[in-house]
Amino acid sequence: MPIFLQGGVELHEAKRSEDGGGVPKTTAWPLALALACLIIYASLYPFSEWRNQGISPLRFLASPLPKYWTGFDVGINLMGYAPLGFLLAVSALGNRRVAWAVSVAVVSAGLLSLAMETLQNYLPSRIPSNVDLALNTLGAWLGACCALALERSGLIERWSRWRARWFSADARSVLVLLLLWPLALLFPASVPMGLGQVFERLELALADALADTPFLEWMPVREVELQPLVPLVELVCVALGMLIPCLLGYCVIRALWQRAVFAASALAVGLGASALSAALSYGPQHAWAWLDVPVQAGIGLAVVLGALLLAVPRRAAAALALLSLAIHLSLLNQAPADPYFAQTLQIWEQGRFIQFYGLVQWLGWLWPYAALASMLARLSSQEPKALAVEK
Repeated sequence: MPIFLQGGVELHEAKRSEDGGGVPKTTAWPLALALACLIIYASLYPFSEWRNQGISPLRFLASPLPKYWTGFDVGINLMGYAPLGFLLAVSALGNRRVAWAVSVAVVSAGLLSLAMETLQNYLPSRIPSNVDLALNTLGAWLGACCALALERSGLIERWSRWRARWFSADARSVLVLLLLWPLALLFPASVPMGLGQVFERLELALADALADTPFLEWMPVREVELQPLVPLVELVCVALGMLIPCLLGYCVIRALWQRAVFAASALAVGLGASALSAALSYGPQHAWAWLDVPVQAGIGLAVVLGALLLAVPRRAAAALALLSLAIHLSLLNQAPADPYFAQTLQIWEQGRFIQFYGLVQWLGWLWPYAALASMLARLSSQEPKALAVEK
């Protein structure tokens, strides 16, 4: 190799090493894993009344075709697995072997569908079907073909180049969290933007589980009941709830102007998702009823803090996100849910709104703790130095 090319390659490799890695890891694989968990959750819900019906678990494979079916049944089985096939194929396309990528997507999705249909034999509320298995596999094949078409058109390559310009190579986990954040906000919260308020529910659930056992006496007893948040604390919770996604983005976004665009977009998406949650919970006429004075002040404070922290180094942004999450969760879990909010939760849990078997509820509870774990892992990883923001 000519000396000037060798020097250029070494310089390029050094820059890539300094930036925390080489080729960015695709987010398709963790998204496919999350989608597989969603399919398992939807296929086996409500996870109760398991029983052995005394028949072969694979008997449904030889069953006659059902006499009655609807276009909705066909569509939901196709569309439920098409995104999974797409994401699995994109994950496998990294080695540029097209046949391998499509085969991995179809076989993996087919095996998952087979496992779900087999387990449904043990749930009295579910009926396994060979037609569902066939439609699920066909949906995965259609999704994989869509990924193949996008790859051949160059759109996936252009997306990869755009992502490399905007995000660091280790952005995969943060991007998945940011994609899930608006969905988590659809679960109604007692404090706007207040995800992760689980302490009171965990305490009650543990007390119910330990009832009529001697271990109930081991539970610590609070001397003072949980008190509602005062307006100032509510303001801080709202501000931190909106600032945390911005800080997550600052951990992986390269340039200052890109951070500004992202922060503005994140704030807009957060407001829109909260308004949609209120509309689903209380009616469209109450979509913006939650914007009282403390909430408005908290949003304004989040905007100011997000602007002031635009130039913070990426590792410092992760530390600030970790600190903000800790304070946010601590303040939220020191307050009870008011009676009106408890009634709203009961309505959601009864399935009167679009909440997909309570999955959005779990996202609202667990998202901040997943973000907490992600920031801890990021800060504990070995890096050559804290990366500055590009101008």
